[in-house]
Amino acid sequence: MRKKITIIGAGNVGATAAHWAAAKNLGDVVLLDVAEGIPQGKALDLLQCGPVEGFNYRVTGSNDYKDTANSDVVIIAAGLARKPGMSRDDLLAINVSIVKACAQEAVKHSPDCVLIVVTNPIDAMVHTAFKVTGHPKQKVIGMAGVLDSARYRTFLADAIGVAPRDVNALVMGIHGDNMLPLVRLANVAGVPVTDLLSAEKIAQIVDRTQKGGIEIVNHLKTGSAFYTPGLAAVEMAEAVLTDSQRVLPCAAYLEGEFGISGYFLGVPVVIGAKGVERILEFELTSEEKAAMALSVTAVQKQMEATGI
Repeated sequence: MRKKITIIGAGNVGATAAHWAAAKNLGDVVLLDVAEGIPQGKALDLLQCGPVEGFNYRVTGSNDYKDTANSDVVIIAAGLARKPGMSRDDLLAINVSIVKACAQEAVKHSPDCVLIVVTNPIDAMVHTAFKVTGHPKQKVIGMAGVLDSARYRTFLADAIGVAPRDVNALVMGIHGDNMLPLVRLANVAGVPVTDLLSAEKIAQIVDRTQKGGIEIVNHLKTGSAFYTPGLAAVEMAEAVLTDSQRVLPCAAYLEGEFGISGYFLGVPVVIGAKGVERILEFELTSEEKAAMALSVTAVQKQMEATGI
């Protein structure tokens, strides 16, 4: 049976995710949006890439959730994007109602789907989707750590002068200023980055990673990042669709792991056909525990603000 991916939100992130999903030949893609004509036009444009790129699946645009029925994966990318001067928290009041409606409709038409939430502030939005749908916790995942870790790896690779794919690095915690780019585990083909860069340079890279989103927002002026967020969501979707057991940093629901319960936070997880197959837990240092505690406090405030 052909796989099916629905992407809700035909803006920059959603359309880019549809592009990556089609290019990777992952399955039939439905691009959905409330704006009439936008998803249809973008989907048709993408469909016409097929003869050139060589993908064989359908790309369809729609304004009707009925067309999303029986999706294997649903990516929620709908919502307001950040502008200069805005924090991710500034988006909460508007985006919580959007994500609530999108998640409920998505699960109504695709009760067995894996939900991947991209809308900011991600940790609160994925929790919102989980609460309002009653969907199994393993099938509701937030996209954050894949993006943040990609930024971290890129900055490390650039500083060291190596290929980014040879840099292994992990970012945990909230998708925000209190995220935790782990230094002690970062390495280049097994060689610790602490042996390759000064402590001062590493600290600069950690800070840049934590502020990676606003750096792009300040350049763009009228929007936020979309190429890597779109690809990050599709990498997660690909792990589900191919049951590949990929280890990816994602916002997963914690029930005691890392000493945290009742919140979605970025942690390393194994992703397969069932969504989050398991969380890879390991011992944190006292400083890392303190950083994760800051993430919990920030997410707790976000969740209180949602009223859910």
